[in-house]
Amino acid sequence: MLAGGVAAIGPAAAGSVAAAGSVASAGSAAAAARPRAAGPAAPFAVAGGLSGVAVVSASDAWAVGEAGSFPHYRTLIVRWNGTAWKRVPSPDPAGGGHLDGVAATSARSAWAVGATNGGQTLILRWNGTAWKRVPGPGTGLSGVAATSSANAWAVGSAGPGRTLIVRWNGTSWRRVPSPGAARGYLYGVSAASPRSAWAAGETAPGSGAATLMLRWNGTAWKRVSAAAPATGGFFGTAAISAGDAWAVGCRPATCTSTLIERWNGRVWKRVPSPGRNGYVLTGIAAASARSAWAVGNIGGSAALIERWNGRTWQHVPGPALNGGGLAGVTAFSARSAWAVGCASGCTSTVILRWNGSAWKLS
Repeated sequence: MLAGGVAAIGPAAAGSVAAAGSVASAGSAAAAARPRAAGPAAPFAVAGGLSGVAVVSASDAWAVGEAGSFPHYRTLIVRWNGTAWKRVPSPDPAGGGHLDGVAATSARSAWAVGATNGGQTLILRWNGTAWKRVPGPGTGLSGVAATSSANAWAVGSAGPGRTLIVRWNGTSWRRVPSPGAARGYLYGVSAASPRSAWAAGETAPGSGAATLMLRWNGTAWKRVSAAAPATGGFFGTAAISAGDAWAVGCRPATCTSTLIERWNGRVWKRVPSPGRNGYVLTGIAAASARSAWAVGNIGGSAALIERWNGRTWQHVPGPALNGGGLAGVTAFSARSAWAVGCASGCTSTVILRWNGSAWKLS
């Protein structure tokens, strides 16, 4: 959940035609009267923050978060129509709430998850026309993944120190047992198929805050050992196939440097990543085995973007956010990706787009 506040990104200034001197000439007056080409669209921004983003096609994507400021958050959902981002009406529970994750399988099927301001699970469903609230258990959900309109996973917390995993079976959300030793909180989930999924997080506070990785084998969730040091946490995961997945986060428990690990079909192995003191990764997306993005923040005041080129992770520059960071990322292809978060001291939403050569405000 990102801090909310007052939007600081204003509309782009339009160009103008002015005549020199104190008296306009006929030519300059005619030029001023002619239609002028519109300037670039202003980046989308409202007071609040964005935490999750999902892409359906080049002309269809969703981003979710919260509008307003703490403790008066309201749900926020925006949609990309191929030209611009537009806010879409979203249900608000009594007392308000926030959204942390979003997943979409088609233009007519999407999910958004989070929590009410009163500490209850919040699940919203897009039916192709409107977002509707759907009942679900627990005290809050942080991540959601879907492989079809009839199969989805969401993870979060069932209460202090208790993980929560729920599954959509096409009719309702049902809680699925977590491994007995998996006490803690789950932040991210990804699925390669109905029989292969990952859930990532950290163990309960007070127990050393170790990384927590769970695997769905088609029948049950099992805890899998990660290669991370004794302390740290995973905040995001991306599954490419049953034999290829990523997880990102930070280490140690105080989150002072980045952590990236990769599943090779047998074990998780740590992969070197750029990062110094204060670097934290919170989201990851993979377009293929050779193309992936990881995003986060540097000291809570600047965006962190890293790219996997098939061999190594490399730092990629992005626009200055004036005190903010990135929380979520999604990739449509190697040349098209989106990242979301907050800017201006985390008082304003921010959306970045990768156009194949650079990240730009959108």
